Amino acid sequence: MISAEELRNRAQGAMSLHIAFIGVVNGLFSALHRLQTATPAELAQATDLNVGYLRRWCDAAYAFSWLEREGDGFRLSEDGDSMRPERSDSRMAAAVGAVLGAHMAERAAGLMRTGERPGEKVLAERETILPWFGSMLEHNFRRTFEEKIVPSVPIFAEMNARQGLAVDLGCGNGWYLRALLGKCTQLRGLGLDGFAENVRQATALAAAEGLGERLHFAEGDIHQFRLPEPADLIAMNRALHHVWEERGELFARLQEELQPGGAVVIWEPAWPDDNLLLREPAYRGMAFQNLTEHVQGNHFLRPDEISQALSAAGLAVSIHPVGSDVVVVGRRR
Repeated sequence: MISAEELRNRAQGAMSLHIAFIGVVNGLFSALHRLQTATPAELAQATDLNVGYLRRWCDAAYAFSWLEREGDGFRLSEDGDSMRPERSDSRMAAAVGAVLGAHMAERAAGLMRTGERPGEKVLAERETILPWFGSMLEHNFRRTFEEKIVPSVPIFAEMNARQGLAVDLGCGNGWYLRALLGKCTQLRGLGLDGFAENVRQATALAAAEGLGERLHFAEGDIHQFRLPEPADLIAMNRALHHVWEERGELFARLQEELQPGGAVVIWEPAWPDDNLLLREPAYRGMAFQNLTEHVQGNHFLRPDEISQALSAAGLAVSIHPVGSDVVVVGRRR
Protein backbone atom coordinates (compact mmCIF):
# COMPACT_ATOMS: atom_id res chain seq x y z
CA MET A 1 0.00 0.00 0.00
CA ILE A 2 1.25 3.51 -0.83
CA SER A 3 2.12 5.39 2.33
CA ALA A 4 0.36 8.63 3.28
CA GLU A 5 3.69 10.43 2.92
CA GLU A 6 4.14 9.12 -0.62
CA LEU A 7 0.63 10.23 -1.53
CA ARG A 8 1.37 13.73 -0.18
CA ASN A 9 4.57 13.82 -2.23
CA ARG A 10 2.68 12.86 -5.38
CA ALA A 11 0.04 15.50 -4.73
CA GLN A 12 2.69 18.16 -4.17
CA GLY A 13 4.35 17.15 -7.44
CA ALA A 14 1.11 17.88 -9.26
CA MET A 15 0.75 21.21 -7.41
CA SER A 16 4.29 22.15 -8.42
CA LEU A 17 3.55 21.57 -12.12
CA HIS A 18 0.30 23.53 -11.85
CA ILE A 19 2.21 26.50 -10.46
CA ALA A 20 4.73 26.13 -13.29
CA PHE A 21 1.88 26.05 -15.84
CA ILE A 22 0.65 29.44 -14.63
CA GLY A 23 4.14 30.83 -15.12
CA VAL A 24 4.49 29.31 -18.59
CA VAL A 25 1.20 30.49 -20.10
CA ASN A 26 1.53 34.00 -18.65
CA GLY A 27 5.15 34.46 -19.73
CA LEU A 28 6.40 34.86 -16.17
CA PHE A 29 9.48 32.67 -16.47
CA SER A 30 10.50 34.51 -19.63
CA ALA A 31 9.82 37.91 -18.05
CA LEU A 32 11.92 37.11 -14.98
CA HIS A 33 14.72 35.91 -17.25
CA ARG A 34 14.73 39.34 -18.91
CA LEU A 35 14.37 41.28 -15.65
CA GLN A 36 16.84 39.12 -13.71
CA THR A 37 15.22 40.13 -10.39
CA ALA A 38 11.80 41.70 -9.80
CA THR A 39 9.27 42.34 -7.08
CA PRO A 40 5.68 41.29 -7.77
CA ALA A 41 4.85 44.93 -8.48
CA GLU A 42 7.70 45.22 -10.99
CA LEU A 43 6.69 41.94 -12.57
CA ALA A 44 3.09 43.17 -12.83
CA GLN A 45 4.27 46.32 -14.59
CA ALA A 46 6.39 44.31 -17.04
CA THR A 47 3.67 41.79 -17.88
CA ASP A 48 0.46 43.80 -17.44
CA LEU A 49 -0.86 41.14 -15.05
CA ASN A 50 -2.69 41.62 -11.76
CA VAL A 51 -0.31 42.31 -8.88
CA GLY A 52 -2.47 40.52 -6.32
CA TYR A 53 -2.31 37.27 -8.26
CA LEU A 54 1.37 37.77 -9.00
CA ARG A 55 2.26 38.28 -5.33
CA ARG A 56 0.66 34.96 -4.45
CA TRP A 57 2.07 33.19 -7.50
CA CYS A 58 5.59 34.33 -6.59
CA ASP A 59 5.17 32.97 -3.06
CA ALA A 60 3.90 29.64 -4.40
CA ALA A 61 6.64 29.44 -7.08
CA TYR A 62 9.21 30.13 -4.36
CA ALA A 63 7.65 27.45 -2.13
CA PHE A 64 8.07 24.88 -4.93
CA SER A 65 11.59 26.12 -5.82
CA TRP A 66 10.78 27.61 -9.23
CA LEU A 67 11.95 30.97 -7.84
CA GLU A 68 14.57 32.19 -5.37
CA ARG A 69 14.29 35.18 -3.05
CA GLU A 70 16.57 38.18 -3.50
CA GLY A 71 15.79 41.00 -1.07
CA ASP A 72 12.19 42.03 -1.66
CA GLY A 73 12.22 40.48 -5.10
CA PHE A 74 12.40 37.12 -6.83
CA ARG A 75 14.65 35.58 -9.46
CA LEU A 76 14.53 32.33 -11.40
CA SER A 77 16.02 29.23 -9.88
CA GLU A 78 17.77 26.77 -12.18
CA ASP A 79 14.56 24.74 -12.30
CA GLY A 80 12.51 27.85 -13.02
CA ASP A 81 14.77 28.79 -15.90
CA SER A 82 14.22 25.32 -17.38
CA MET A 83 10.51 26.20 -17.76
CA ARG A 84 11.12 29.03 -20.22
CA PRO A 85 9.34 27.94 -23.42
CA GLU A 86 11.96 29.53 -25.66
CA ARG A 87 14.69 27.18 -24.43
CA SER A 88 15.38 24.32 -26.84
CA ASP A 89 15.55 21.98 -23.84
CA SER A 90 12.58 23.53 -22.07
CA ARG A 91 10.63 21.35 -19.66
CA MET A 92 7.42 23.34 -20.08
CA ALA A 93 5.70 20.35 -21.71
CA ALA A 94 5.48 18.63 -18.33
CA ALA A 95 3.59 21.59 -16.86
CA VAL A 96 1.18 21.90 -19.80
CA GLY A 97 0.63 18.15 -19.85
CA ALA A 98 -0.14 18.07 -16.12
CA VAL A 99 -2.88 20.68 -16.39
CA LEU A 100 -4.28 19.15 -19.59
CA GLY A 101 -4.32 15.80 -17.83
CA ALA A 102 -6.21 17.24 -14.85
CA HIS A 103 -8.77 18.78 -17.21
CA MET A 104 -9.28 15.53 -19.09
CA ALA A 105 -9.50 13.50 -15.88
CA GLU A 106 -12.24 15.81 -14.59
CA ARG A 107 -14.14 15.44 -17.87
CA ALA A 108 -13.75 11.64 -17.82
CA ALA A 109 -15.02 11.49 -14.22
CA GLY A 110 -18.28 13.18 -15.18
CA LEU A 111 -18.75 11.54 -18.58
CA MET A 112 -18.28 8.07 -17.11
CA ARG A 113 -21.78 8.41 -15.64
CA THR A 114 -23.43 9.03 -19.01
CA GLY A 115 -21.17 7.35 -21.56
CA GLU A 116 -21.03 10.53 -23.62
CA ARG A 117 -17.91 11.00 -25.78
CA PRO A 118 -17.91 14.66 -26.83
CA GLY A 119 -14.94 14.44 -29.19
CA GLU A 120 -11.87 16.59 -29.73
CA LYS A 121 -13.67 19.81 -28.84
CA VAL A 122 -12.77 19.07 -25.21
CA LEU A 123 -9.19 20.11 -26.02
CA ALA A 124 -10.40 23.66 -26.69
CA GLU A 125 -12.54 23.97 -23.58
CA ARG A 126 -9.74 25.65 -21.61
CA GLU A 127 -8.50 28.77 -23.40
CA THR A 128 -5.16 28.72 -21.58
CA ILE A 129 -4.32 25.17 -22.77
CA LEU A 130 -5.03 25.01 -26.51
CA PRO A 131 -2.45 27.65 -27.61
CA TRP A 132 0.25 25.58 -25.85
CA PHE A 133 -0.80 22.17 -27.14
CA GLY A 134 1.50 22.26 -30.18
CA SER A 135 4.48 23.48 -28.15
CA MET A 136 3.89 20.69 -25.65
CA LEU A 137 4.00 18.08 -28.42
CA GLU A 138 7.08 19.67 -29.97
CA HIS A 139 9.04 19.62 -26.73
CA ASN A 140 7.93 16.04 -26.04
CA PHE A 141 8.63 14.52 -29.45
CA ARG A 142 10.78 16.66 -31.76
CA ARG A 143 14.12 15.40 -30.49
CA THR A 144 12.99 11.78 -30.78
CA PHE A 145 11.89 12.43 -34.35
CA GLU A 146 15.12 14.18 -35.37
CA GLU A 147 17.55 11.87 -33.58
CA LYS A 148 15.87 8.45 -33.78
CA ILE A 149 13.12 8.30 -36.38
CA VAL A 150 14.46 10.28 -39.35
CA PRO A 151 17.88 8.51 -39.35
CA SER A 152 16.42 5.02 -38.88
CA VAL A 153 13.41 5.07 -41.24
CA PRO A 154 14.76 4.97 -44.84
CA ILE A 155 11.70 6.51 -46.50
CA PHE A 156 12.69 10.03 -45.41
CA ALA A 157 16.08 9.96 -47.14
CA GLU A 158 14.52 8.40 -50.24
CA MET A 159 11.85 11.08 -50.56
CA ASN A 160 14.44 13.77 -49.93
CA ALA A 161 16.46 12.44 -52.86
CA ARG A 162 13.33 12.74 -55.01
CA GLN A 163 13.07 16.42 -53.96
CA GLY A 164 9.47 15.63 -53.19
CA LEU A 165 6.52 17.12 -51.35
CA ALA A 166 5.89 16.04 -47.75
CA VAL A 167 2.40 16.63 -46.33
CA ASP A 168 1.45 16.48 -42.65
CA LEU A 169 -2.25 15.93 -41.89
CA GLY A 170 -3.19 17.44 -38.52
CA CYS A 171 0.07 19.38 -38.39
CA GLY A 172 -0.53 21.33 -35.17
CA ASN A 173 2.11 24.04 -34.82
CA GLY A 174 4.09 22.49 -37.69
CA TRP A 175 6.92 21.06 -35.62
CA TYR A 176 7.03 17.71 -37.50
CA LEU A 177 7.54 19.34 -40.90
CA ARG A 178 9.93 21.95 -39.53
CA ALA A 179 12.06 19.17 -38.07
CA LEU A 180 11.81 17.04 -41.22
CA LEU A 181 12.73 19.84 -43.62
CA GLY A 182 15.60 20.81 -41.36
CA LYS A 183 17.02 17.31 -41.79
CA CYS A 184 15.91 16.72 -45.41
CA THR A 185 16.94 19.89 -47.17
CA GLN A 186 15.57 18.93 -50.62
CA LEU A 187 12.01 18.34 -49.42
CA ARG A 188 9.13 20.80 -49.64
CA GLY A 189 6.36 20.74 -47.07
CA LEU A 190 2.64 21.40 -46.69
CA GLY A 191 0.84 21.17 -43.35
CA LEU A 192 -2.95 21.00 -42.95
CA ASP A 193 -4.80 21.51 -39.67
CA GLY A 194 -8.37 22.16 -38.61
CA PHE A 195 -7.51 24.85 -36.04
CA ALA A 196 -6.75 28.35 -37.36
CA GLU A 197 -4.58 29.08 -34.30
CA ASN A 198 -2.35 26.10 -35.15
CA VAL A 199 -1.94 27.30 -38.74
CA ARG A 200 -1.03 30.79 -37.51
CA GLN A 201 1.58 29.43 -35.10
CA ALA A 202 3.01 27.03 -37.68
CA THR A 203 3.41 29.75 -40.32
CA ALA A 204 5.16 32.10 -37.91
CA LEU A 205 7.51 29.40 -36.58
CA ALA A 206 8.44 28.23 -40.09
CA ALA A 207 9.34 31.79 -41.04
CA ALA A 208 11.41 32.16 -37.88
CA GLU A 209 13.37 29.00 -38.77
CA GLY A 210 14.00 30.25 -42.32
CA LEU A 211 11.70 27.68 -43.93
CA GLY A 212 9.03 30.02 -45.27
CA GLU A 213 9.96 29.39 -48.92
CA ARG A 214 9.79 25.59 -48.68
CA LEU A 215 7.05 25.11 -46.11
CA HIS A 216 3.45 26.28 -46.14
CA PHE A 217 0.41 25.71 -43.93
CA ALA A 218 -3.33 25.93 -44.47
CA GLU A 219 -6.59 25.01 -42.79
CA GLY A 220 -7.83 21.65 -43.99
CA ASP A 221 -10.14 18.80 -43.02
CA ILE A 222 -8.47 15.40 -42.92
CA HIS A 223 -11.67 13.89 -44.39
CA GLN A 224 -12.02 16.29 -47.34
CA PHE A 225 -8.57 17.64 -48.22
CA ARG A 226 -7.33 18.03 -51.78
CA LEU A 227 -3.63 18.65 -52.41
CA PRO A 228 -2.34 21.14 -55.00
CA GLU A 229 -0.11 18.37 -56.41
CA PRO A 230 0.45 14.65 -55.68
CA ALA A 231 2.59 14.13 -52.59
CA ASP A 232 5.64 11.94 -52.21
CA LEU A 233 5.08 11.50 -48.48
CA ILE A 234 1.92 11.95 -46.42
CA ALA A 235 2.52 11.89 -42.66
CA MET A 236 0.01 11.27 -39.92
CA ASN A 237 1.80 12.10 -36.70
CA ARG A 238 -0.07 10.54 -33.76
CA ALA A 239 -3.32 11.25 -35.61
CA LEU A 240 -4.50 7.95 -37.14
CA HIS A 241 -6.25 6.82 -33.95
CA HIS A 242 -8.39 9.97 -34.20
CA VAL A 243 -9.88 8.82 -37.53
CA TRP A 244 -9.56 5.05 -37.20
CA GLU A 245 -13.25 4.35 -37.78
CA GLU A 246 -12.99 5.98 -41.24
CA ARG A 247 -9.67 4.33 -42.14
CA GLY A 248 -10.93 2.57 -45.29
CA GLU A 249 -12.15 5.76 -46.91
CA LEU A 250 -9.12 7.68 -45.61
CA PHE A 251 -6.51 5.25 -46.95
CA ALA A 252 -8.22 5.23 -50.35
CA ARG A 253 -8.05 9.03 -50.41
CA LEU A 254 -4.39 9.00 -49.34
CA GLN A 255 -3.49 6.70 -52.23
CA GLU A 256 -5.24 9.05 -54.67
CA GLU A 257 -3.10 11.93 -53.38
CA LEU A 258 0.23 10.05 -53.53
CA GLN A 259 2.77 9.95 -56.32
CA PRO A 260 3.55 6.43 -57.63
CA GLY A 261 6.06 5.00 -55.19
CA GLY A 262 5.06 7.56 -52.56
CA ALA A 263 4.38 6.61 -48.97
CA VAL A 264 2.04 7.13 -46.05
CA VAL A 265 4.05 7.42 -42.83
CA ILE A 266 2.10 6.71 -39.65
CA TRP A 267 3.60 7.50 -36.23
CA GLU A 268 1.52 6.22 -33.30
CA PRO A 269 1.79 5.12 -29.69
CA ALA A 270 2.08 1.32 -29.81
CA TRP A 271 -0.64 -0.14 -27.61
CA PRO A 272 0.84 -3.37 -26.21
CA ASP A 273 -0.54 -6.85 -26.83
CA ASP A 274 0.14 -7.73 -23.19
CA ASN A 275 -1.51 -5.35 -20.70
CA LEU A 276 1.08 -6.33 -18.09
CA LEU A 277 3.38 -3.88 -19.86
CA LEU A 278 1.17 -1.00 -18.72
CA ARG A 279 2.89 -1.17 -15.32
CA GLU A 280 6.18 -0.25 -17.00
CA PRO A 281 7.13 3.46 -16.72
CA ALA A 282 7.22 3.91 -20.51
CA TYR A 283 3.60 2.77 -20.81
CA ARG A 284 1.92 4.31 -17.74
CA GLY A 285 1.29 7.64 -19.43
CA MET A 286 -0.11 5.80 -22.44
CA ALA A 287 -2.63 4.02 -20.22
CA PHE A 288 -3.83 7.33 -18.78
CA GLN A 289 -3.95 8.97 -22.20
CA ASN A 290 -5.98 6.10 -23.61
CA LEU A 291 -8.69 6.99 -21.08
CA THR A 292 -8.62 10.61 -22.23
CA GLU A 293 -8.70 9.46 -25.85
CA HIS A 294 -11.96 7.67 -25.06
CA VAL A 295 -13.42 11.06 -24.08
CA GLN A 296 -12.47 12.27 -27.58
CA GLY A 297 -14.04 9.23 -29.26
CA ASN A 298 -10.72 7.48 -29.95
CA HIS A 299 -8.50 4.67 -28.70
CA PHE A 300 -4.87 3.70 -29.17
CA LEU A 301 -3.94 1.05 -31.73
CA ARG A 302 -1.71 -2.01 -31.80
CA PRO A 303 1.01 -1.96 -34.50
CA ASP A 304 -0.42 -5.07 -36.15
CA GLU A 305 -3.81 -3.34 -36.53
CA ILE A 306 -2.19 -0.45 -38.38
CA SER A 307 -0.10 -2.79 -40.55
CA GLN A 308 -3.09 -4.95 -41.50
CA ALA A 309 -5.21 -1.92 -42.39
CA LEU A 310 -2.51 -0.50 -44.66
CA SER A 311 -1.98 -3.90 -46.29
CA ALA A 312 -5.72 -4.26 -46.86
CA ALA A 313 -5.62 -0.91 -48.65
CA GLY A 314 -3.06 -2.33 -51.06
CA LEU A 315 0.04 -0.65 -49.62
CA ALA A 316 3.40 -2.35 -49.09
CA VAL A 317 4.10 -2.13 -45.36
CA SER A 318 7.22 -1.83 -43.20
CA ILE A 319 7.20 -1.48 -39.40
CA HIS A 320 9.76 0.47 -37.35
CA PRO A 321 9.45 0.23 -33.53
CA VAL A 322 10.65 3.29 -31.58
CA GLY A 323 10.50 2.61 -27.84
CA SER A 324 6.83 2.54 -26.84
CA ASP A 325 5.88 4.08 -30.22
CA VAL A 326 5.83 2.69 -33.74
CA VAL A 327 6.33 4.12 -37.22
CA VAL A 328 4.46 2.21 -39.95
CA VAL A 329 5.22 3.02 -43.58
CA GLY A 330 2.75 2.12 -46.31
CA ARG A 331 4.20 2.43 -49.83
CA ARG A 332 1.99 2.93 -52.88
CA ARG A 333 2.93 0.13 -55.26
